[in-house]
Amino acid sequence: MNFERINEKLKVLADAAKYDVSCSSSGSNRKNTNKGLGDSSGMGICHSYTEDGRCVSLLKILLTNHCIFDCAYCVTRKSNDIKRAAFKVQEVVDLTINFYRRNYIEGLFLSSGIFKNADYTMERLIAVAKKLRLEENFNGYIHLKSIPGASDELMREAGLYADRLSVNIEIPTEKGLKLLAPEKDRKDFIKPMLKVKNEIIQYKNEKKLLKKVPIYAPAGQSTQMIVGASGESDAEIMYTSAYFYKSFNLKRVYYSGYVPISHDNRLPSIGTEVPLLRENRLYQTDWLLRFYGFDVRELLNKEFPNLESDIDPKLSWALRNLDQFPIDINKADMRMLLRVPGLGTKSVYKIMHARKYRKLNWENLKAIGASLNRAKYFIVCDSRSYESKDRTSAQIKGLILSNSSSKFSASISQQLNLFGDNNMLSA
Repeated sequence: MNFERINEKLKVLADAAKYDVSCSSSGSNRKNTNKGLGDSSGMGICHSYTEDGRCVSLLKILLTNHCIFDCAYCVTRKSNDIKRAAFKVQEVVDLTINFYRRNYIEGLFLSSGIFKNADYTMERLIAVAKKLRLEENFNGYIHLKSIPGASDELMREAGLYADRLSVNIEIPTEKGLKLLAPEKDRKDFIKPMLKVKNEIIQYKNEKKLLKKVPIYAPAGQSTQMIVGASGESDAEIMYTSAYFYKSFNLKRVYYSGYVPISHDNRLPSIGTEVPLLRENRLYQTDWLLRFYGFDVRELLNKEFPNLESDIDPKLSWALRNLDQFPIDINKADMRMLLRVPGLGTKSVYKIMHARKYRKLNWENLKAIGASLNRAKYFIVCDSRSYESKDRTSAQIKGLILSNSSSKFSASISQQLNLFGDNNMLSA
């Protein structure tokens, strides 16, 4: 092996892979059998996280950054003047095994530009996973990026060797895709996602009848979309996410803020990167849809097409719906408890359990971990007091923001005092 050449390829193709954020190893439980190498049972050179919060290290690379398409938003588009490279199948296998044995990684995230055509590229991605599983007896985590337009046969085979599959829909709306990637068709993204969904369902049903049926994509499938490249509102982005969650049983939708890479007049100008705060608000909204029982139309609609930057979407909804509050913490159902700002899912579960044994007051809620600086404006408890007292939404918002700002300032002051004390001691 030419280590110098491999290292050069690794620098190019690992750097090109950094734009793909849909890298998660949660949800798989592939056990080590026959004294093989590694496993993916909750263990985690990018860092991802399992569902229980543990950090996982993955070798995250492209098979190649050559591409037959010229998407305006993509750094690897064919017209971009960048250094090109491509791994051989065996080179990726060797890198994965060598890094794993040195305890650098616990799995592989493999994506690729498209060279020749979709099926040719997908075959090579599958060949890597197949060699790892069958020849190296590798039981670590493997995430394959599915290629839009790949055949059903290849998608079926991919799921037999990979823990998770994902197809990036890239742009939230079909209109935006036609503007920035006219060579691509939205149908080519949908086809492999539908195939994976159906195969997962079929294999699960067969597994109930026959134990020897192989597992198929045990960590499910995910997707990613670029935010801010084609001018969509937050409502358009989240309506697309809600559709894909419902239609394809996705595990995750990832949101990647557009990073300006060219002077193409179809794109936002250089220097207008999407702020991280917008990504954060979209993820918060995504969380509310998946775990808090919200419908996307409650959070975003024609009247409110974009998320507020200064407050989170749950607080924003509560302030717009003060007529539904206050709720009694000792009587309200789980649905309404989950809608109270300052109460997370863990706090709500604790409240539901604790109130079976006693009526809860402010001190009990503090002990449970509720964020009362927010929640107190929307609830009553055994202490009965209610902090709203006919205040308007704007007044409550101002008080919460003022309180949050004061806490932040106090925290900074404490840190500065701590450093000052240390300096005095060292002097």
